Amino acid sequence: MPCPITGKEQAYEEFCQEGVESGPANRLWSSPIARSLRRSVGRATGDFSMIEDGDRILLGLSGGKDSLTLLHVLSELRTFSPVRFDLSACTVALTGMDVTSLKSYCDARGVQYIVLRHPIIEIIEARNERSPCSFCANMRRGILSSRARDGGFNKVALGHNLDDAVETFFMNIFRTGRAKSFQPKFLQDRTNVEVIRPLVYTSEVSIVNEARRLELPILPSACPYAGKTERQHTKEILATLKTRYPDLCASVVNALKNIDSSDRWSDVWSG
Repeated sequence: MPCPITGKEQAYEEFCQEGVESGPANRLWSSPIARSLRRSVGRATGDFSMIEDGDRILLGLSGGKDSLTLLHVLSELRTFSPVRFDLSACTVALTGMDVTSLKSYCDARGVQYIVLRHPIIEIIEARNERSPCSFCANMRRGILSSRARDGGFNKVALGHNLDDAVETFFMNIFRTGRAKSFQPKFLQDRTNVEVIRPLVYTSEVSIVNEARRLELPILPSACPYAGKTERQHTKEILATLKTRYPDLCASVVNALKNIDSSDRWSDVWSG
């Protein structure tokens, strides 16, 4: 699992923030996904039993590179996989967000598209939230999960990738003193909807390259807090570490999958 080439990370950030201009029916949108990316998603879905026969999956489509790439690979997987499942996409849209290109893309991929508009930024400003990114992510996930439950979907697919998992791991160490990251798959008790993250083995650089190749209709960020987050700061720290430890991402994943109770201090000193 290679990490992104750190020397190009600034270009990746600019690519993601600026968005991509795409026509209403880009011919590349019908192209197959890259074999390496399809393989990494296949390994993740297999290792964590993410997709089962008869699943109805609602994909959270933010308009960013990750969720658009995930939509491409899952809509392709749906056509040739022996496991039969339904796939729809849903955008929790911020105020004034233009989702026309996302609708065109979903139409091209044969995926039902749902838009839920919610004034999340206005709520954050009114509450003077100290952690706007966390609040926004939790609110959007809650809205998405509720829509999934009400629409008869049993799973929600999110576009978090390998680098997101590693960044979350270090953010937890830095801020909470806990060696943990988000789970590739978990059940939300409130809605009884399962959340899956099929891109958890896929590096950010692979996703960026594929989004460029397919000319996916990436929307420019509408978030006023973009680039000012704790995650961005952690990303910059990791970019420095990766120059010395190029297998950092793979090592963190291996650690998360092989946490030994004997390594915990409480067990060592229990006598």
